[in-house]
Amino acid sequence: MMNLQPPAKPAKILAQTAHRPWPHPAGAWVMAQSWSQLLFAHWPVSPEVLRPLIPASLTIDIFEGQAWIGVVPFYMSHVRARNLPLVPGTNHFCELNVRTYVTDGSKSGVWFFSLEASNALAVFGARNAFHLPYFQAQMSLQRTDDTVTYESRRMHQGAANAQFSATYCPTSPVYHSTPGTLVSWLTERYCLYTTDGSGHLYRGDIHHAPWPLQDAQADIQMNTMAEVAGITLPDTPPLLHYAERLDVVTWYLTRI
Repeated sequence: MMNLQPPAKPAKILAQTAHRPWPHPAGAWVMAQSWSQLLFAHWPVSPEVLRPLIPASLTIDIFEGQAWIGVVPFYMSHVRARNLPLVPGTNHFCELNVRTYVTDGSKSGVWFFSLEASNALAVFGARNAFHLPYFQAQMSLQRTDDTVTYESRRMHQGAANAQFSATYCPTSPVYHSTPGTLVSWLTERYCLYTTDGSGHLYRGDIHHAPWPLQDAQADIQMNTMAEVAGITLPDTPPLLHYAERLDVVTWYLTRI
């Protein structure tokens, strides 16, 4: 059962700012959405492995000499544009992303190698409006008590096959990460970077309350998400964290 309770009002989300590493943009936000039943699965990798895959204008962000790859399945809901109502058929869907962490020298953020979504309109819109590498996928999320069963199979025309299948659940009470720790470094990110077809670099800001994290356990039966991006994950257990729900606002991309 998905957590589809009404989200917090954007004004309430924007009022909580003490945790941010920099002020959120003064301009109007453009999209609001909620993320739920989310798993952060992170593996350490060598920065040298990622360097050929990241634009030269960005520096790979590292923590104590190590870069990290995240595979993040979740459920997207209450997706709407500013001043517009929810559009039936486009506002609830599964999403799964593969990410690492980068900086342009002033702001540290997220770089997405891929984002899967089970909604074709969302994929089309994100690819064209936000220059993000979205792929259409056949996806499902089922929940029994605290356990989430998640499956994704990429179905995007012309794209390499990629699959993910896992069951996961939280194993601790909710907590907020401590600034300066690895957990905070991995999760408390407030912008993304991307490029368009001409190679121009863009940054997109986001805002939300501090992540309501829980420790987690997962049985990952299939995961080729990083492999199709050219990344071999280490044969070690991932660092796992769970979040039940987070309400988010985003701004449009800024060319930098």
